[in-house]
Amino acid sequence: MDVSLFDFDLPERSIALRPASPRDSARLLHVPVQTEFQHHFVSDLPSLLRAGDVLVFNETKVFPAALTARRPARAHGGGGDVAVTVNLHKKRDPASWDSFCRPAKRLRVGDELIFDDALSAEVSDKRDGGDLTLRFNASAQALQEAFERCGAPPLPPYIAKKRSPDAQDIDDYQTVYAKESGSVAAPTAGLHFTDKLLKALDLAGVQREALTLHVGAGTFLPVKSEDTDDHDMHSEWFTISAETAERVNTAKQEGRRIIAVGTTALRALESSGRDGVVKAQSRETDIFITPGSKFQIIDGLMTNFHLPKSTLFMLVSALAGLDRMQAAYKTAIDDGYRFYSYGDSSLIWKAA
Repeated sequence: MDVSLFDFDLPERSIALRPASPRDSARLLHVPVQTEFQHHFVSDLPSLLRAGDVLVFNETKVFPAALTARRPARAHGGGGDVAVTVNLHKKRDPASWDSFCRPAKRLRVGDELIFDDALSAEVSDKRDGGDLTLRFNASAQALQEAFERCGAPPLPPYIAKKRSPDAQDIDDYQTVYAKESGSVAAPTAGLHFTDKLLKALDLAGVQREALTLHVGAGTFLPVKSEDTDDHDMHSEWFTISAETAERVNTAKQEGRRIIAVGTTALRALESSGRDGVVKAQSRETDIFITPGSKFQIIDGLMTNFHLPKSTLFMLVSALAGLDRMQAAYKTAIDDGYRFYSYGDSSLIWKAA
């Protein structure tokens, strides 16, 4: 499809730089299959669902993947020390990470980057767009401890351009149910949930299930091609346990609705689907969902509002229809909804 079909005008004022407080006070646009859009708050979610519905959450945990380093002056030319910003985005092996580095033009394969007295890395590969592979001088466990010591919350690029991460982001950019560290971006639909809201969902008879998909920075990469067929989708690692798969499959067999909390949970579920059945597995997925894709598992999606011409806006357009989502986004913009990672939310149902 022509990527320009997924474009829309988004004013700067619509982009959220801080989340709502409390989390579940964010607005929620309900997008039914056919009837008019409805304006709610995230705290209204229990009344929008019914007993027996299954919400599937992504329990990944964001780690401090935004780092700063120093490239020492080279012995033979190349200028003095260089300050380098590093955003880790994909783990290659226990000691190596693919990373977006700036200024990449000042870095060469073989250069050393020094983060602090105990942590350093060597540039082992360099690709276009400031994407480098760094091999660190630490084991996997020591490396995670070093990231916690040296790193900061990996805020999305459009926020990082406006302000630096601070102590508030350490809590704000993490779900209350995060468990397994590994993401360099938050599963942002889950940021709206509070312990109070989770208890209200339990009281309403909504079943909660969990999986893990480690979100990569590729989720923020723009689609640069003019046709969706020419876009190379980023890959992310996910795992679905046998117990979770069994309970989700039982719910489907009983005709109960499966609602993904976030596009990451949706991508994991649909990647695992075979003939309408969730298969327990752990692997990478580069699933690219565009209009015309068939949904095997999910019936609905709770998600934030996404960038124009992004793979995520293509995904919601595949779920509800392109015209429907263009209208929903226009309604959200006109009514003052807040967009992107720290923005408001929507509840979207799969078109018949």
